[in-house]
Amino acid sequence: MRGRWCTARERRAGAWRGRSSTAVRLGAVALVLGTTAAVGPARAARAVDDSVRAAAPSPYAFAEGARSVEGARSTADAVRLEPGTAYRSSLPDSGKVNYRLQLDGMSSAYVSVTAVPPPDSTVSVIDGLKVSVQDAEGHSCSGDTASFGAGRSPHPIAAWGVREISPTKSLCQEAGAYYVSVERADPEGEGSSPGAWDLELLTTTEPPPAKTAATGAPQVWNSATPQPLQGDPESRHGGAGFTGATPLDQGVWRDDIRPGETLFYAVPVDWGQQLAVTADLGSSDSAGTGYASGALDLALYNPARGRAAGVSVGYNGDQASGSLPPLPPVDHANRYGAVAQVGAMRFAGSYYLVAHLARDVADSFGDGPFKMTLRVRVSGEPLRGPGYAGESRPKGVFDVSEQDREAAAEGVPASGDDTAMRVVAVGGIGTGSALLVGLGVWTLVARRRSAA
Repeated sequence: MRGRWCTARERRAGAWRGRSSTAVRLGAVALVLGTTAAVGPARAARAVDDSVRAAAPSPYAFAEGARSVEGARSTADAVRLEPGTAYRSSLPDSGKVNYRLQLDGMSSAYVSVTAVPPPDSTVSVIDGLKVSVQDAEGHSCSGDTASFGAGRSPHPIAAWGVREISPTKSLCQEAGAYYVSVERADPEGEGSSPGAWDLELLTTTEPPPAKTAATGAPQVWNSATPQPLQGDPESRHGGAGFTGATPLDQGVWRDDIRPGETLFYAVPVDWGQQLAVTADLGSSDSAGTGYASGALDLALYNPARGRAAGVSVGYNGDQASGSLPPLPPVDHANRYGAVAQVGAMRFAGSYYLVAHLARDVADSFGDGPFKMTLRVRVSGEPLRGPGYAGESRPKGVFDVSEQDREAAAEGVPASGDDTAMRVVAVGGIGTGSALLVGLGVWTLVARRRSAA
């Protein structure tokens, strides 16, 4: 297996590694139009990447084609959210907004809400996002809170609501209407500024197991903290949102991150596999002094975008390091665990690493960029999953396919090969120019696939 990873990495030189922000991509496409004919498709693709990384960091790249909806103050007016569809909405600085789900009596449902405060806003340590789910009679199904933490730096954070079909539960098991409520965790807290936040919502459904499954969490698993993976780092740049997360496999990965920037990565983790991640922040090359509490925040989210674990690293200008707490192997029965981080490791699929460098780091140590290293270990052989009686929505979200593994080895999202063409269509570039871009990008893709 290690040989396959090394070979795949060698094939990635000059590969397309686009950002997720459409506005940034449009500028990159313009660069391709001016350079493809002169220098060839491979060098043109590298020029696109350089242009994208030099652009100012975007707070968050929302899912392409996300539907705009308005949250309702009353559940009676709540808009229905369809599973598998991404939505974009807004959260006022006070009060709840509500959305509606129409669920069957067999599938579990997970609603992830990502909040994006304006990058120039201020937030308190305990401010953040609260998400809850209730049934039509007002019974509580779940509640979750995400906060900004010690860094007090505005950045995308996510919390989830859960309606789980389970033999151990009595409430929220019937088919019918359910309501998702979203609000600020501490809108009037000291240090938090008023103003609306953007939201991204995604509902994921999980069918029941085809056969009777365990009703208790595994009692024995290796909870020792593993040694961080060693080796020379390889460059791979993170995306700007969940849907544009850059795939990673096991390895040591180097990236540049600037104060106020948030980077997204996706690691495929199959049934029975155990994930361990350490983040290193390199020493500053400035003469600055001071200390930034919670400078680097690393969060792990599961395939339904529910937070599984996190670590916060302080920074005084010298190198610093932090590791996610030990996590159990992925198991369907983990959902019955008493600890939240065990319960979150309940599905196979892409687990998201979200790294944020606090805005205040720039006050003491300059604008960077700062060198960040992610040491990603995926241990254990893949096992057979529970076998679902039906399809999830989105389809395949709780599987790890060969396409996912290839994407992680090459660092290109599974849908990334046609991203440039979609951007050209959105930008309204003429047919001849679009053809030129298409030839350049697709030639590079064909060469990479041929080498594979």
